[in-house]
Amino acid sequence: MTEKYIDFEAYERVAEPHKRERASTWRTAIGLQDVDGLKVSDYLKQTAVKHIEGDITIDEVRELLKSYYVSKTAHDDGSTEKEEADRVAANIAKLLSEKSFSFTALEFLNIHRHLFAGVFKHAGEVRTYDISKKEWVLQGDSVVYGRAADIMMALRYDIQQEKDFNYSGLSADEIVEHIVDFVTLLWQNHPFCEGNTRTTAVFVIKYLRSIGFNVDNELFAHNSWYFRNALVRANYRNPLKGIEPDKSFLIQFFRNLMLGELHELKNRYLLIGYKQPNDTPTSTPTSTPTSTPTSSKPKFNDLSDAVKRLVLFTGNEEKSVTEMLHAFGLKDRKSFLKYTLTPAIAEGLVKMKYPNSPRHPRQKYLLTVKGLAVYNSFSSNY
Repeated sequence: MTEKYIDFEAYERVAEPHKRERASTWRTAIGLQDVDGLKVSDYLKQTAVKHIEGDITIDEVRELLKSYYVSKTAHDDGSTEKEEADRVAANIAKLLSEKSFSFTALEFLNIHRHLFAGVFKHAGEVRTYDISKKEWVLQGDSVVYGRAADIMMALRYDIQQEKDFNYSGLSADEIVEHIVDFVTLLWQNHPFCEGNTRTTAVFVIKYLRSIGFNVDNELFAHNSWYFRNALVRANYRNPLKGIEPDKSFLIQFFRNLMLGELHELKNRYLLIGYKQPNDTPTSTPTSTPTSTPTSSKPKFNDLSDAVKRLVLFTGNEEKSVTEMLHAFGLKDRKSFLKYTLTPAIAEGLVKMKYPNSPRHPRQKYLLTVKGLAVYNSFSSNY
């Protein structure tokens, strides 16, 4: 049977903002199923459209899917896989649409539980045995995953190290490389029997959002398998074959994700021993294919002068609106909020000190991690 095509991208081009956001979330949720070679059903796509249009809620989508598969009498060869893909995609869409997030090991486990509840009996449970997985990109070899007995200790340690890390003074390049190091370790723990990469992707998206990055979810919609293969290469080491962990592929992915660059992401480049056409043979199988970004211009280079000035003024300090107005010689608070502060917040550069109390009497504003990267790159030129 021919798979029904629904143009989710059309919603992102022409629909109202809330519909565009929902369509983008669904594309990501559906695309992430490629990590495990799964495809969603036409029923899921049709139901997702109803949610995008606002006819039903995301919770109603999940209930409809549950009822659909309970009542389904005819099962084809791929029905079990489609049920997993459908239900997990809906759960991902729900989680990505929620703003709440806690940067803890428990949250990582809870995300897995929310994604795979009703799909895996072990949803949210840490594996109790050691694992290995044959990888296409390693030509049948496996990454050495975290030891089962040490998983929770390692997971807590990696997240605490990231939580304590100070991004002040780092350039955008250094921030991306640090995030890649963190995600590489996080994924290598592989806490679950199944569903590790999808859980990692959702956790990372929500974490990056929480520290100020307006990450491009579409990257996961089109390149989720690349994301997994890049994680494999970043963790694979085989000294006997002269192969060391290669994070360059993952760095390209995250530069696209966080900085808006356009590196070409091709899975064949990650295959051990791959050589691009016209490449001359090398003595080791670890040569990394060169990929030049179509555009290396980060999105923050397009910021208005007013926003750049605000970032430079704020720096590593906390500033009130009154202090900002005084520093810039402005008196019109309303215009300043509309054309400077609000755009800076929307770009993920500035955040409130008391986000749960916008009118707090001692409210101040400070730079996010992304804002600090912009500050560090600009301050040297001013």
